[in-house]
Order: sequence, then C-alpha cells, then structure tokens
Amino acid sequence: MKTLAIIPARGSSKGVPRKNLRHLGGKPLLQYTAAAALAARRLTRIILSTDDVEIAEVGLQCGLEAPFLRPAELAADETPMLPVVQHAVRWVETQGECFDAICLLQPTNPLRNPEVIDACIELLERSEADAVVTVLPVPTEYNPHWVYFQDREGILHLSNGEAIPVPRRQDLPPAFHREGSVYVTRREVVMEKHSLYGHRLVGYLLWPEQSVNIDGPEDWERAERLIRERAG
Repeated sequence: MKTLAIIPARGSSKGVPRKNLRHLGGKPLLQYTAAAALAARRLTRIILSTDDVEIAEVGLQCGLEAPFLRPAELAADETPMLPVVQHAVRWVETQGECFDAICLLQPTNPLRNPEVIDACIELLERSEADAVVTVLPVPTEYNPHWVYFQDREGILHLSNGEAIPVPRRQDLPPAFHREGSVYVTRREVVMEKHSLYGHRLVGYLLWPEQSVNIDGPEDWERAERLIRERAG
C-alpha cells in the first residue's frame, strides 16, 4: 500500500504562539513528528504542508520535504484539516505520483512512535475499513450511556438517546474518543468522498500515558514532563 504522509504545520497558533517551532525538550516541536515519520517503515513519501518559510526551513533541516507553501486561505485559524490534506494530495498528483492511502500526522502529538504509524497502515491494509485512527478509552464516568445533555427547559436526556442509564459500571460497553496522532485514510475517501473518516472507521487503541495533544500551555507542560520521564 503506497502511503503519502502529510505533516501540516502552519505558522500561527493561538494556544501556544509559534508552537511548531518552539523547543520542547530541547528540540523544535516539529522535529518529533518528523523523526517518527522518517523512522516509519510503511510510509512511501512524507511532505510538510506549511504557509511559513521558517517552518519550511526547519522541516528541511529535520529531513522533510517542503515542496510548496500552503496558500494563506488554507492557513487560517478556522481552516478545517480536510482541505489542507486535499491540497497537498492534489499537488503531489499533479507531479504524476499517486497513492493508495493518506496518513495525516499533526505536530501537536509529539509522543507518537513509528511503530504506531506502521501498525495503523497495516490495519487499514488488511481490513475493509475506509480509515484507521488512533483512539483512547473514554473514562467510565464519561461513557455515553451515563452522559446527559440538557434541553432548553433544563431537562436532562441521555446522550445515546436511551430512556434510562445502564445501571452498573460492569455493564457499560467500551467507549473511545479520537486521540489525534495518526489518521490513515484511503485516497478515494479523502479525494472523492471528501472525508478523513469515511463510513467504516477502525480505531487503533492507545493509552493516556502514550499520548499528549498540545493545544495550550497546560498541554505543553505535560508534554515536557512526559518527555523528561521518557529520557529517564
């Protein structure tokens, strides 16, 4: 399965300014994702999608390709990820190269390892899924069978639409949420069905100690702590 990896890293960020270039554990945040991607065995090609010249230069120093600068309209705070991915795929395909799957690797997840990238690609290849994403278990107290929404009148309704909650913790079915470090999607799902998930989505389970998603200063502090612990 020919797999194109796309690392999206725009110049601006709200929670942590210039976070893709900020040093985490002595290295630019971008370098962690670059190193994991370059060490993965199942990625055919890896490209950096950025609107920022400085990020492109750091990406090149990390061993990545930075063959274009992303248009400004695809680098705003409100820009969804799908058109960013599609833009990169179209650029590559105009150069005459085609892929079976697209792997999205966001720099805000610095703890991912190459074995997880390879495992997700292998899972997609041997399954009939449209996509594989890394997931984390939902804590029991947040299971959809126990979570309520409140309507305008203040009445609570179970999030799963049932009339009554599951009475015992032991009877709760497992629930998961997106972890965000690896997305692998079949090319036709991304480009023709305009989705990173498709209709048949499979999860690759990770555990909280394997994951951090840097969105704000608290996440950065946790990432610093976890990296120090890994270094021993």
